[in-house]
Amino acid sequence: MLPEIREWLLAGDASIRWQVMQDLLDRAPATVDRERGRVATTGWGKRLLDHQDPEGTWAQGIYGRKWVSTTYTLLLLRHLGLRGTNRAAQRGCARLWDAMVVEGGITSPTATTPPDVCISAFWLLLAAYYGYHDDRIPAVTDWVLENQLEDGGWNCETIRTGSTHSSFHTTIQVLEALQEMGGHDLAASRGREFLLEHRLYRSHRTGEVANKAFTMLSFPPRWHYDILRALEHFRVADAPVDPRLDDALELLRAKQRRDGKWPVQNKHGGLVWFDMESGREPSRWNTLRAMRVLRWAASPEPG
Repeated sequence: MLPEIREWLLAGDASIRWQVMQDLLDRAPATVDRERGRVATTGWGKRLLDHQDPEGTWAQGIYGRKWVSTTYTLLLLRHLGLRGTNRAAQRGCARLWDAMVVEGGITSPTATTPPDVCISAFWLLLAAYYGYHDDRIPAVTDWVLENQLEDGGWNCETIRTGSTHSSFHTTIQVLEALQEMGGHDLAASRGREFLLEHRLYRSHRTGEVANKAFTMLSFPPRWHYDILRALEHFRVADAPVDPRLDDALELLRAKQRRDGKWPVQNKHGGLVWFDMESGREPSRWNTLRAMRVLRWAASPEPG
């Protein structure tokens, strides 16, 4: 890593610094942990925590106020690396499950639609990350697993429309939840195989780009899929560096700017508490994420 890139990354928010120290610089665990602790007390993490309502929610909303509701604020705090033991966040997670409607899977409290695989995956991920325990979690997990499609992925439209082809968006959300929960290796492996068969962003029928948005880097991803989000999952899961990842890895390399940094290419419209990055300047988030993915992809296979 060029010294100027390292110093630029380390000049960012604590939520970025601790991940740079851990994933790119191999700093001592105690140093990383100390910096991670600052997420709750400084910068973006503190600002998000300060927006929590007296009732324990954010924006007095459970899911639907995108992107300031309790669900999406807790997801963002997880991206920042707020410790899962944070009591304010744990209280918010409990409020989600207090408000949930279970009909096999989870339905948003204000919705009149059938249970939703995407919402179920989000809340399972948050429960696992923030250490929330509930007798309903095994049943919701089973329901999500039962809705895995023959092609290996998931689709939140299946319950509503009977769709039999998996969604990139839904599949990555379920995969992230299963990774956070631990176990369910066979289901997760089948889900990753679905993405690999599509080379992470191509039609399995024509080989053409399935959706241009999949090739554009965003952060935070919210519920949206893109190649960097998918590659990050393969990295976190420590999955084999399959040759079918090569197209996406090459595309990621091609997006690097001349100054060695990566951009934000796709900002998902909606309400936000504040902007972490303008989108006009290079992105510390995407530079960190791209560099650690490429580092993982270049590492020798074990054994």
